[in-house]
Amino acid sequence: MTQNFPTLKNDRLLKAIRFEPVDTTPVWMMRQAGRYLPEYKATRAEAGDFLSLCKDTDRATEVTLQPFRRFDLDAAILFSDILTVPDALGLGLYFETGEGPKFKKTVRTLADVQALPKVNMATELDYVMKAVTSIRHALGGQAPLFGFSGSAWTLATYMVEGGSSKEFRHTKAMMYSDPQTLHLLLDKLADAVIDYLIAQIEAGADLVQVFDSWGGALAHRQFVEFSSNYNKKVVAGVKAKYPNVPVVVFTKGGGLWLDVQAQNGADMLGLDWTMSLQTARQVLKDNQKQVALQGNLDPATLYASPGDIRKHTHLMLSDAYALGDKTGYVANLGHGIQQWVNPDHAKAFIDAVHEFQL
Repeated sequence: MTQNFPTLKNDRLLKAIRFEPVDTTPVWMMRQAGRYLPEYKATRAEAGDFLSLCKDTDRATEVTLQPFRRFDLDAAILFSDILTVPDALGLGLYFETGEGPKFKKTVRTLADVQALPKVNMATELDYVMKAVTSIRHALGGQAPLFGFSGSAWTLATYMVEGGSSKEFRHTKAMMYSDPQTLHLLLDKLADAVIDYLIAQIEAGADLVQVFDSWGGALAHRQFVEFSSNYNKKVVAGVKAKYPNVPVVVFTKGGGLWLDVQAQNGADMLGLDWTMSLQTARQVLKDNQKQVALQGNLDPATLYASPGDIRKHTHLMLSDAYALGDKTGYVANLGHGIQQWVNPDHAKAFIDAVHEFQL
């Protein structure tokens, strides 16, 4: 990395991941640059559509910085989408209003998988790297910058289904009837994700997160075989090149497999709202793993009054520190902030985290 980036002024989050002492709990929000902010909606309208916004370096930088003008955040996250890799594979990503992402092509046969090209990060995804570098400079050292990718399993579900799904009918049919083809697809995707995250680090990301959004849709043995094993491969691939760059893995619905996830090599694991943080800390201790945790307030809590948001946030923090740990934890929501949330309520959450006495 040769860019002359501004010196990082707030490394609270990086310290917590390393289990170093912190003055207060670091906090950020998944989807913090997004549809709940009126200024984001205005910038997206200028761009024309979501993908155009992702590919516009200046506007992607602008929306990443917008939350920092309102909130005292301890991290920024690249404004992009988890489906940039499948898009670069030529599947024709598009967004239907009110229906989410869709692909013009699906990947459902061995021939489909074998035909997938190797993604050239410097050409097909150069717009992502330009955004990372631009954001890192524009942050001026205010906070570290997350890069990210979807997990191999999560990306595969979109590619096989042709979009988002509740039943994952085609993906699970492949998993049980033709597992070799699915493994080949997952292996190719894991390699692409490794390259993608490494390219983001080289463009300026301080740390990276893998979003395993649909890992929780699997049965327990299948989670290990088709999701967690590939997350482990991705973490190892990134760490082989950049051992000191933190890697975070977030599996929505994955708390019940925390003992499995503890073996994937990640520096920090994200939790949704379905598991107690105290329980999660105990599971990690029982497995003799010093892995930081991130999460896990139910995003719907932000519909409460500011006073109740503060109460629920402090209960979460008390839970996180119940075993006596004073670091190794990053506050966040258990999933992305919802588009209907009042920004003032997001501020109440962030401020409540910082005022909590360690």
